[in-house]
Amino acid sequence: MQTDCTPIQLEFQALGRRSVEAKFDAGLVTSDGGGLLLRESALAMGMMERVALCFQDFRDPSRREHDLRTLVSQRIYALALGYEDLNDHDQLRRDPLLAVLTGLEDPLGQGRSRERDRGCALAGKSTLQRLEQCPSCAEGDRYHRITYDSQALDRLFCEFFLESYAHEPRQIILDLDATDDPVHGGQEGRFFHGYYGHYCFLPLYVFCGEHLLRARLRPSNIDASAGTVEELAPLVEQIRKRWPKVQIILRADSGFAREQIMGWCEENGVDYVFGLAKNPRLVRKLAREMKRARRAYARTGKAARCFRAFRYRTRETWSRARRVVGKAEYLEKGPNPRFVVTSLETTPPQDLYEYIYCARGEMENRIKEQQLDLFADRTSAASMRSNQLRLYFSSLAYVLLQHLREFGLRGTELARAQCGTIRLKLLKIGALVSVSVRRIRFRMASGYPYVALFGQILAILRHSLSPG
Repeated sequence: MQTDCTPIQLEFQALGRRSVEAKFDAGLVTSDGGGLLLRESALAMGMMERVALCFQDFRDPSRREHDLRTLVSQRIYALALGYEDLNDHDQLRRDPLLAVLTGLEDPLGQGRSRERDRGCALAGKSTLQRLEQCPSCAEGDRYHRITYDSQALDRLFCEFFLESYAHEPRQIILDLDATDDPVHGGQEGRFFHGYYGHYCFLPLYVFCGEHLLRARLRPSNIDASAGTVEELAPLVEQIRKRWPKVQIILRADSGFAREQIMGWCEENGVDYVFGLAKNPRLVRKLAREMKRARRAYARTGKAARCFRAFRYRTRETWSRARRVVGKAEYLEKGPNPRFVVTSLETTPPQDLYEYIYCARGEMENRIKEQQLDLFADRTSAASMRSNQLRLYFSSLAYVLLQHLREFGLRGTELARAQCGTIRLKLLKIGALVSVSVRRIRFRMASGYPYVALFGQILAILRHSLSPG
């Protein structure tokens, strides 16, 4: 996006006998014309209004320039479009496309009462910074007068997930994972983590397929599973209130195979499939299967695997014996035994390991989208609460793009595209913008290669907004 820039003449290498020149004087031009698709998705979900309801605004209405809905939608749309830094908004505030996305009826800001704000319809970095620095209770605070309800935001993520289904499913699988969020300052809650080898946070994510249900920022001086039950209990309660008959399965690596979590699952009718760290006792249980796998490898020269299910109980930490499935695998480099512990008693061992447990690897792609494409790792504020809000905004940008992917891109060549690819191919479109009393027109780049696809996606999204 380039508007209101100093018109500096730029000279490039000549093309034959013609000089090549450039100047930032085109007027109302946006580089994010495809962002109009995001607006259709957000309207279909009622997203921005519902997010704004999770905040409280103690500012004097007669003195404020931007309401809560404008502020939160500006932040979420900008992240989805690839602008991770608050400094970007000192230029983005002049972008007519972003003004349309946030719902301003006067995209040019020409109707503003304050002369100095004409042409600057949206909030700048300082206003958005005050939004993100909100404390737990802002009433009476002279400078920080906006606060948010973390429980309301948590419930909203689950509501978006539940609303994505037309009917109650028979079964859902919730994936749990913790990852590192590197930090480079003195932020509250950051500690050195020996496994990752740097200072970081240790956020906990809960996904169901491509749907994000929870993103909790945590300090890194804890076990990866710490706080899991506290996060799951209200989440499972909310799901079962809407879907009382659904089978819920938790899936995670060995860092979550803890007595507290498994015991809670068993008491609350939640199934689980967790990785289990190998030890000599477990390896001995697979001795016969490992011999068979080794003989098969010797015969074929290809990786061979055998499976076995058995009952197992730790000597000190588990309260009961549980079903364990072992994979006896022999590779070119030698034996490779692996184990999972599960409450699923009747699923065949090979099916449980290969088709249920191994599918959890897809969750890692979703976390990469969060942290790389949507900047969930930009947690550079001083307080943990402010950084949690930044994680919420990045997560909401993911939810918005996921809705576009699930409902707008279904059946198209981009149905499985990651967020960065969607942004590049659908959202980053140059457009000239003209505004009149009756119309806001975006004249898209004529050379855009996905015109037909863009029209198809818009038709799908517009249909989702239709009554019934």
